[in-house]
Amino acid sequence: METKKDVKGRDKFPRMSLGALHGRIKTARVLMVGAGGIGCELLKNIVLTGFGEIHVVDLDTIDLSNLNRQFLFRHEHIKKSKALVAKESAGRFNPNVKIEAHHANIMDPQFNIEWYKGFELVFNALDNVAARRYVNKMCIAADVPLVESGTTGFDGHVQVIKRGVTECYDCTPKEAPRSFPVCTIRSTPSQPIHCIVWGKSYLFTEIFGISEEETPELDFTEDSENAKEIQNLRREAEALKNIRDSMGLSQFPRLIFDKVFKDDIERLLSMEEMWKNRHAPQALDFEQLSKDAESVAKNISHHDQHVWTVAENFAVFVDSLHRLSSRMGELKSNVSNATQENGDTAPAILSFDKDDVDALDFVVASANLRSHIFGIEMRSKFDIKQMAGNIIPAIATTNAIIAGLCVLQAFKVMRGLIDKAPMIFTGGLGRAMTAESRVRPPNPDCTVCGVARAKITIDPSRATLGNLVTEILQGQLGYGEEISVLSDKGVIYDPDLEENLIQKFGDLDVANDSFITIKDEEDGDTPRIDLVFSITEASLPADGKAIQLSETLNIPRKAKAAPTQESEKAVVYSDAPTNGVNGKRKRSATDAGIDEVAPSKKGKAVAKPDADDDVIFLDDPVSGAIVIDD
Repeated sequence: METKKDVKGRDKFPRMSLGALHGRIKTARVLMVGAGGIGCELLKNIVLTGFGEIHVVDLDTIDLSNLNRQFLFRHEHIKKSKALVAKESAGRFNPNVKIEAHHANIMDPQFNIEWYKGFELVFNALDNVAARRYVNKMCIAADVPLVESGTTGFDGHVQVIKRGVTECYDCTPKEAPRSFPVCTIRSTPSQPIHCIVWGKSYLFTEIFGISEEETPELDFTEDSENAKEIQNLRREAEALKNIRDSMGLSQFPRLIFDKVFKDDIERLLSMEEMWKNRHAPQALDFEQLSKDAESVAKNISHHDQHVWTVAENFAVFVDSLHRLSSRMGELKSNVSNATQENGDTAPAILSFDKDDVDALDFVVASANLRSHIFGIEMRSKFDIKQMAGNIIPAIATTNAIIAGLCVLQAFKVMRGLIDKAPMIFTGGLGRAMTAESRVRPPNPDCTVCGVARAKITIDPSRATLGNLVTEILQGQLGYGEEISVLSDKGVIYDPDLEENLIQKFGDLDVANDSFITIKDEEDGDTPRIDLVFSITEASLPADGKAIQLSETLNIPRKAKAAPTQESEKAVVYSDAPTNGVNGKRKRSATDAGIDEVAPSKKGKAVAKPDADDDVIFLDDPVSGAIVIDD
């Protein structure tokens, strides 16, 4: 048990270094989102600094591949919650700090705006764009400072975000997801990545997941130049569905193999015009490869640093199919039992995960066999894991440096010196740590922080969208007829979508702690800036209004745009939903606050790429140059 003398000794040097700030730190309540590469280093730092109460949120479990850089975890922790184990391990560094662990998704509804308001500071140590954007939005709404961070190899960055003072995470546009035409992936691959995407997003999904027609990564357009080929590909998918019925039988691997590595290739070869200026593929023979694979080592799939031979890839392909088929059988049995007990009809499917050994082995072997067929260089399991998971290898030293900088920037925030906390970048290979000369101000056109904000209280049993439009927007705030209302699902009201006015908010998927955006679309040079309402549900007096706006709002108008030469605007494509609630009208990505492709208000469709309308997307876009590998 630690004595008062020990505590005094522990505080000696932090108190000397931080002065009066040390007292505030000991009573501060902070949130850390993510307990992976940066998160382990960061939690250690803020625990040793002496922050009084720390909440850690992470939905992941510990994997073997995490142990080389996430030092709070050991081999015995594999498959356990990152948040819970991080709390246990870091708590030993300073028993005087209270740590609360949440093994949950930060986007779960219990982590609402009021919950965020209970923290003095939020640290982001996340590994995906969707969660980063969500935490950024919630911190802006709750007006809580956020310290955002990320690493990619030797490079890293730390960004302090404060509503109305600095730019937020969404003030700068992020890269669009990397994409490939479907027909390149399926018919004329020329790079290893084409074969990897084929194995991961087509073959694995078609056998163990949902039908490709239901897969949001694939976008089929009938009027494209490739319509005939797309119909052929759909027939291939139908054939695979029929083969799936034999899953679990001894002949299942051969049926799959002959379908995708023999029959489909021979069909492609019959299109002679296609191969006049390309390397023609060569179909594989199951019997011959079976003989070649007899001498392959049983543990070949463990050798992830060297490129497997064709026979070794064949052996892993067959073995991984048996493993995955066995898992599917157990899953179907569990789903069947659950359906009988409670009527649950969830489908029995497997999803690709780079840390799922069976799934990764299947994708590696499938991709390499296909690469061999098309004369493309085969890759090691290590390389394919990075490419299939969009991973840039993490470096523990970079994570440690960035975590230290996060705490130093947090000190400036707590001293009220945010204007002295510009974005910081680190770099390896001879590049030094650099900081921008000044804090970047908010982008006035940002759909997250360049808006007016308010809270409205609705009675869910009575309040309708019509109450909001007529009583609040037009009655209290003086909006005209030309307005639109958007939820996370898309447009729920505009002058052409009046049927939703009689709907209650719950019927439109607008619930407690959600957000809606009001856009002023009156003609003129200076419409009002967007207005974002956070929704609070409560039972209101029956003789009063069903919606209440307690505060007086003065919504600024947008600055008059300076005349500029016309320039081509970049379009971001993604698999985000594009339909309104009833599917009637669609808005642009900027309007909806989500990455989507949609017609403008006048109905003029945004053009897609010229060559191939059918595009396959690789996971989430990365955040500029910064990616966290967790």
